[in-house]
Amino acid sequence: MHYSAQMHPGHFTATVAVMLGILNSKYELIELAGEGGMAHVFRANTLGAEGFRRPVAVKRILEGFADNAEFLEMFVEEARVSASLHHPNVVQIHDFDRDDAGHFYLVMEWVPGVNLLDWCEGHRLRGERTPWHLVAAVGIEVSKGLGAAHENTTEDGRLSPIYHRDVTPQNVLLSQYGYVKLTDFGLARATDRARITREHIVKGKVSFLAPELTEGGDPSPQSDIFGLGVLLWESLMGRKLFHGPGPVDVVRAIQAAVIPSVCAERPEIPRAFDDVLAQALARSAKDRYATTRQMCRALSNILRLTPEGTDADVIARSVINARDALRQGQITSALRTEAEALPLTRRK
Repeated sequence: MHYSAQMHPGHFTATVAVMLGILNSKYELIELAGEGGMAHVFRANTLGAEGFRRPVAVKRILEGFADNAEFLEMFVEEARVSASLHHPNVVQIHDFDRDDAGHFYLVMEWVPGVNLLDWCEGHRLRGERTPWHLVAAVGIEVSKGLGAAHENTTEDGRLSPIYHRDVTPQNVLLSQYGYVKLTDFGLARATDRARITREHIVKGKVSFLAPELTEGGDPSPQSDIFGLGVLLWESLMGRKLFHGPGPVDVVRAIQAAVIPSVCAERPEIPRAFDDVLAQALARSAKDRYATTRQMCRALSNILRLTPEGTDADVIARSVINARDALRQGQITSALRTEAEALPLTRRK
């Protein structure tokens, strides 16, 4: 599940229309902002006294999954672990409740902008490669968010690490103000809890799984680091790192862990970036960075090699440009579809 301010026309359904409106007298659901296989995310406002409004995102389970015990447990887990994380690079949770029908919903911080997948697509539509220094900057911020999860503690100070397990471009949100947020801890698990899914079910986006997870191993900081490495590689190269005609082929590619050099195709990228990716994407977990702090430091050292700016205003400008390109692309696509639907006599 992911969301961003970049809307996707054509996904609106009658069911969504019914879900818009006032929720529990507290939240005004305005429009669909994102959707996944099991839930919708809406752009919404918190309603308060004297016309008070505050933008939020509301996540609601699709009706067909409202009675699915396994998914409900994952949804509750997302609320539980996310509420315990307080960090500038993690989307904050504001509320968790049930609607009038007894179905859970989750209220989150609204991040106006695009997700990383759309950011990369926006650059492609503009005929550009993603700037490597901005990809590195995004990687630094994501590693900080992951680090906060890995170093999570209980109220009494005990270490209770949380592993994201789904570090994908859709779950990295880039704000139009230049900050970066990690979202969707729906698959996360704290080490003090039993597995919430059956052993034979592989969760998460398959192509971002670490090799040990495809072999039944436990999640760890190193498995999240591997996912971050895949995310950065794909953001630089504009294509999938591990691919194949089916999931089994993708898993085999992951287990082989052959990592093509980004510098070979993009010589403007410092060789040190290749080195960071090689360590993050090592076949064996013990050969990867021990912590996200180490990876963050390595990425920061790379940025010292370039005079290019990576401040919030630079990221913000790139987000706005990407969003404009996406909107223009959608308008062009819609016009093309409309033209193709016209009878030939009316196209002249």
